[in-house]
Amino acid sequence: MDSSARGGGRTVEWAVVGSGIGPLLLAATADGLAGVFFHAGEEVRREAPARLAARLGAEPEETATGRLAEPIRALEAYFAGRLREFRLPLDWSLTGGFNRQVLRELASGVPYGTLVGYGELAARVGQPGAAQAVGAAMGANPLPVVVPCHRVVEAGGGLGGFGGGLETKRRLLVLEGVLPEPLF
Repeated sequence: MDSSARGGGRTVEWAVVGSGIGPLLLAATADGLAGVFFHAGEEVRREAPARLAARLGAEPEETATGRLAEPIRALEAYFAGRLREFRLPLDWSLTGGFNRQVLRELASGVPYGTLVGYGELAARVGQPGAAQAVGAAMGANPLPVVVPCHRVVEAGGGLGGFGGGLETKRRLLVLEGVLPEPLF
């Protein structure tokens, strides 16, 4: 388990970092990166660390060093176009069951610059009729960008939904070369 030097309690380290899609709040435990939050303005900064700490049974600690140093470097490299695969320790404790199974398949089986349909991802985890449940799993993904739910699209070619907003999804797919850069 995770123990800190301050009295042996569990901690969740968090920090807000800039990115090509706006500020992200990152959170990590001793097990790895546990959360990525989009649009990390004042409200997210005020509420997300406490919610995370409560769900993880840990004390929030704001710091960009320690556990978050490598995730921050990896995200900077990704947004600069130098990283195509995240190889970070991940803390999966904020998800479980079917959602965890789907997210693990997504993380390992849908590489940079590719897309997968909701139904195809459902079939990959042995639940071919569960496209809507896959959509729900994408919406509940605690690790977006790193676990690339932006790569999951509708069978007919539509973008589908995205917790960070469709413009954010579009920008991530442009970064990965899946969609063309807009003309203006």
